[in-house]
Amino acid sequence: MLKYLFLALLAAASVVHLIGSWRETHKMRMVTKPMLLIFILLFYLSAVEPADWSVLLILALATSWLGDVLLMPAGNKWFVMGGISFLFSHLFFISVYVTNIDFAAVKWLLVIPAALVYYGIGLAVILALRKTTPKPMLAPMYLYLIANSTMNVFAFMQMLTRPCAGSVLAMIGAILFYISDCTLFLVRYHKNKNLIFKKHFTVMFTYILGEFLITLGMVLLGSASVA
Repeated sequence: MLKYLFLALLAAASVVHLIGSWRETHKMRMVTKPMLLIFILLFYLSAVEPADWSVLLILALATSWLGDVLLMPAGNKWFVMGGISFLFSHLFFISVYVTNIDFAAVKWLLVIPAALVYYGIGLAVILALRKTTPKPMLAPMYLYLIANSTMNVFAFMQMLTRPCAGSVLAMIGAILFYISDCTLFLVRYHKNKNLIFKKHFTVMFTYILGEFLITLGMVLLGSASVA
């Protein structure tokens, strides 16, 4: 089936990209990076019947792909543009989750503390970078982490109100996406070059797996809805 072909292509591109990230081989990273989200999107389109395609999920993956491409050139201008594209990606993911959440059944005593933890971690990352990051970048970076945190909170609500394999995988994917973004900021702006995460390998491993698990989770949730 086509979905297995695209899954194999994603695995191959991911392995090459991660090897390039570990070795810090710029060419390997740049050649493979634009392929990653394309293969995840093609996997989704081939795993779900066209009548059941989620336009919002397609937009989320498309804006993630655009964010990847915009982050490829050097410079803060491209970094900001890529961040804006990813911010829209998080908003589209939130819109996908909303359709699966029974807000009347949400356990707010669990959700509110979780949200505070996410927002607190994001703030801690920004504070750790305040001396080594251009000052105009700090507020937009925290706004972006708030968007990612909110995406995670909605994934959490989805899991709480629709507990199943799909919602659990989407939640794990969202967490990995958050780890990837926090790590990216630290990789880019933290002054200590000897930290273990000071490689794009950590950023991309969590990012690729996160995007894929979110997508797979939504495929499984869609199957559960049909069933």
